[in-house]
Amino acid sequence: MALFGEKKSFFGRMSERITDVLMARVKVDEELMEELEEILITSDIGMGTTMKIMELLRKEIKDNSISNSEDVKEALTRVVAEICDKGERQKLSSETPLVILVVGINGGGKTTSIAKLGHMFKSQGKTVLFAAADTFRAAAAEQLDMWGKRIGVNTVMHNAGADPSAVIFDSIQSVKAKGIDVLICDTAGRLQTKKNLMAELEKMNKVIDKEFPEAKRETLLVLDATTGKNAVSQAEEFGNVTDVSGIILTKLDGSAKGGIAITVADEFDLPIKFIGVGEKMEDLQVFDGMKFAGGIFQ
Repeated sequence: MALFGEKKSFFGRMSERITDVLMARVKVDEELMEELEEILITSDIGMGTTMKIMELLRKEIKDNSISNSEDVKEALTRVVAEICDKGERQKLSSETPLVILVVGINGGGKTTSIAKLGHMFKSQGKTVLFAAADTFRAAAAEQLDMWGKRIGVNTVMHNAGADPSAVIFDSIQSVKAKGIDVLICDTAGRLQTKKNLMAELEKMNKVIDKEFPEAKRETLLVLDATTGKNAVSQAEEFGNVTDVSGIILTKLDGSAKGGIAITVADEFDLPIKFIGVGEKMEDLQVFDGMKFAGGIFQ
């Protein structure tokens, strides 16, 4: 399977633009730098991140005495990979029991990302339980339960409007009683009522702290790559209401604006842990900075 799907994507278009510029230039000079800078800025990579990339690229060119276009492309790949690479924080905890809170606005691919995560853990031989703690949105629990049934994962559900923390509490009791490895919790994504969301998340975290202190923890923020700069705003807003440990970047297939991944990784110093590149269960991939950068500048 291709890394970013078979359709001509953001990556293919951006790569073509950069290749065209590099082929048209005989020497590596300031005019070339300015053209590359313009391509980055117009590809959903924010101004601040673009300036950082260009600064690092100029240093690479100077330090390595780069004088041909192909080497410029390789240097650019290294620079972007370095910005996206967050070291050990990039990896999802492999220890169990593990509790994952999944946050993000509705419509960003949160529920399908939970299903894909569940499928991934099951393929690794781990047992999984879903907690339908988004009790605010109509039919959210039923939607999660439907996905769970498709992949053979049970879902703990309460009635619509119930206390989300009660769902978490009951889910933890089930996990401990049955020795389940991974608990993945859906949460409400209503940023327009930030105070309510913050209070909910704080209460859920307190329940986990009290009832399951031995569990490893992750809070993953789901961002839709096609929303471009809105994804940056969401990263900032959710970062203000909860301690995000990593990003799942969805919808990187097709015409997605994947440059936003670089901006989020840079501006918020957040590791992108997974990328969604299609609709199949197998289309949630572990993020690899060098592979990602190579897909842009191939």
